[in-house]
Amino acid sequence: MLLLLLFLPSASPLDLERNRPPDENSPSWNPDPSDGVAKIISFSTVRRVLPSAPFRQKIPVNSTLPEFGNTGKLQWATWEGSLPNGAVSIYNNYAKRIDFICKVGCHSGFYNPSKGPYCHYPDKKKEHRSSSFQVLVNEDNFEILQWKKDSYGSVPQNSIRTCSSEEMYVGKNKYGLGKVDPKSRLFYLPWQGKEYCYKKYEVLTQMKADQDLISDVRYHTNQATILKAPPKTLQSSTTVNHGLSDVTKTVSLTKTTTDERRWDISSSVTFGVRTTIKTGIPGIVEGNIEINAETTHTFSGGNTWTEQVSHTVSIQLTVPPNHSCTVKMVGYQYNMDIPFTARLKRTYEDGETRSVIISGSYHGVQVGEIRAEVERCKPLSRS
Repeated sequence: MLLLLLFLPSASPLDLERNRPPDENSPSWNPDPSDGVAKIISFSTVRRVLPSAPFRQKIPVNSTLPEFGNTGKLQWATWEGSLPNGAVSIYNNYAKRIDFICKVGCHSGFYNPSKGPYCHYPDKKKEHRSSSFQVLVNEDNFEILQWKKDSYGSVPQNSIRTCSSEEMYVGKNKYGLGKVDPKSRLFYLPWQGKEYCYKKYEVLTQMKADQDLISDVRYHTNQATILKAPPKTLQSSTTVNHGLSDVTKTVSLTKTTTDERRWDISSSVTFGVRTTIKTGIPGIVEGNIEINAETTHTFSGGNTWTEQVSHTVSIQLTVPPNHSCTVKMVGYQYNMDIPFTARLKRTYEDGETRSVIISGSYHGVQVGEIRAEVERCKPLSRS
């Protein structure tokens, strides 16, 4: 929306309300013809979408899974007295029981309810146990996990790593769960107080995603936070008339601003995988949030959609004799945070698809309420 505000030589201010445009689709208006100072003769807006920006705090597909933080649906959850939903397990055919994957520091092992609230893990030729540990959780069974055979310290692509400080991986053999240490080229198993090592084993891997689709986006505008910055002069121009009669001149002002939209979601959207989102874009119209028609946006390297918006206004300005008149383009910047829910559909490299409901936050930066201001013309100093 564009408004033209005039600051005239006369003492009485211009009645802005009677000249307000009737709606958002009428971006310009002419002042009272009797004022004879300025009028907008053209206004244009050109939008250009920029490449998507990188993801924030995302990790590669090989899932390092550090001790801290949350990488999405597959994560290490701190033990709080009971098994969390989605805890990853195996059936230990040798011991005839179900064991759950756990870790203490970088050392992975097993948890079994019959052995008490402990994680049993191998380290320094012994089986250790600790009541302070983490459990591997695949929330909603969303990620596709596979055990793959390997040997002599090697691990397949996309293996589940236990921490970022050491290169250690979740492994197993026919006797149970343990850890794979590439440095020693062995798999280690905790068993009856001792640590046993093996050259052949299986490693837990995570299947690579091929593409993600986010749809059915529902913005919770009643929980939105909107911040409106003070008005800012985007561009200005001053016209000087040293003559003895009025001078009419066309003044053009152009300024490029940037509108940014970012969708941060609680679940992992894999870095480097094409992500498509079908959604309307929230925007500020007359101080209120409005969601426009649904459109489709594809990101190949990030979740930020950025537009460069070029605003141009041409004003016919009449400058009195021996005066200078300044024209300014002014706008407001809005920052908005809106929580939302949506459906994430992931297609994996083998063609299998899985869907889950996700939650997140939409962050928008928008420059709006663009208007032109003609300041009160000033007499030139006599020299």
